[in-house]
Amino acid sequence: MKNESNHNRRAFIKKVSLGVCALTIVPGHVVFGRPGRVMPSDKVNIAFCGIGNRGRQIHKDFMDTGMVNNVAMCDTDMGAPHTLEVLQAYPNVPRFQDFRVMFDKMSKSIDAVVVGTPDFSHFPIAILAMSLGKHVYVEKPLTRTFQESELLMNAASKYKVVTQMGNQGHSDANYFQFKTWVEKGIIKDVTKVVAHMNYNRRWHGWDTSMISFPKGQPVPETLDWDTWLGTAKQHDYHKDFVNGQWRCWYDFGNGALGDWGAHIFDTAHEFLDLGLPYEVDPVKIEGHNPLFYPQATTLDFKFPKRNGMPPLIISWYDGIDNLPELPANYGQSELADGIPAPSTGNIEKRKLNPGKIIYGKDLTFKGGSHGSTLSILPSKKAEQVMANLPEVPESTSNHFENFVLSCKGEEKTRSPFEVSAPLSQVFVLGTIAQQLNTKIMFDRETKQITNNNLANNLLVGAPSRKGWEEFYRL
Repeated sequence: MKNESNHNRRAFIKKVSLGVCALTIVPGHVVFGRPGRVMPSDKVNIAFCGIGNRGRQIHKDFMDTGMVNNVAMCDTDMGAPHTLEVLQAYPNVPRFQDFRVMFDKMSKSIDAVVVGTPDFSHFPIAILAMSLGKHVYVEKPLTRTFQESELLMNAASKYKVVTQMGNQGHSDANYFQFKTWVEKGIIKDVTKVVAHMNYNRRWHGWDTSMISFPKGQPVPETLDWDTWLGTAKQHDYHKDFVNGQWRCWYDFGNGALGDWGAHIFDTAHEFLDLGLPYEVDPVKIEGHNPLFYPQATTLDFKFPKRNGMPPLIISWYDGIDNLPELPANYGQSELADGIPAPSTGNIEKRKLNPGKIIYGKDLTFKGGSHGSTLSILPSKKAEQVMANLPEVPESTSNHFENFVLSCKGEEKTRSPFEVSAPLSQVFVLGTIAQQLNTKIMFDRETKQITNNNLANNLLVGAPSRKGWEEFYRL
């Protein structure tokens, strides 16, 4: 029976890759002949992929909008403690352990898909959904590899669906303030951005001499391990690969940079028109290991002149004691409001909380993470500017509402793949520099690493496991 099921799933994916399903299967609502467009008076029918840990939080945020129907739930670990809460709250909603089976059985009932799974598994779920005409909301970072982000960005254009990456602060006050201050010339001539995140990470304290992955353990009865692995390289199950631990490993996650970068320098990346760097320099790699992320990292991302703006360096700092130098008039470090608590506990306030420092020609700004607003560090020039600040629009919707309203044709998403895919590619270039502990020289035109063949190969990553190759042809 299992072999027959696998055969049916493979046949389904192959049909999609030939364009058959993309043409014949449409969502529950079609308006003006455009697949996926939901009537403004209707609720959006959403399938949730990943309903435990962070996926559980995202599920709640979408249900709180009051504008969606929960029509399907998918998680590879059904019945584990972290998925039981949602399963018990929605006992009559269809549930699946394999997203391919979910689409095979329920595609016609789904308008949009929310992906709250580990970094490495975002791509296959999102690309299949898009090929079927489904709108997609994908948690940050968008993908684990550079190529996967490129493919999703191209697919968004090809399939004409609504897309949104889940850096929720991109719909809050900092987004509108940064945009307005750039347009009004308050933020200008920026030459350096310091982005810092110095919380303890799951892999801190691990043995950095490790040369092999942990020995396999028995697979929990509730977990479909083969589907959990998806397109990733083959690994035996181990508890240090699941429930957030996947973020520790280059094979599965994007480390601290992928976790927090999208919440810290997302507005600078978009509104300073940064695009992709031409160089990534690992200024400091403490506790390097080829399997998991460093104990501390300082990376310099170098961007060229752009549209009349000067060259710019983003300096990224992670690691508990790897703190950047602060301006003399920096003042107190504030902790941003509304940061979702990790599954391991609450966000702790520290001497230096996650945030950024933006150095312009005449003004220096400091800010936190997520949607927290910038302040201008004291100076005579700052006094003049502060006396005549422009009005900043308020957000019309939070990030989740913005996605739903966009599915209904009432708004446009603020973190669509055309914006969030290049941002995620910046993170991937940083993780390659971390993994190889080497400087990356990047050609922005050809999108190739020019000084290291192994690094260039990592833009694509290892070949997919057998049976998962079709996703890269959708």
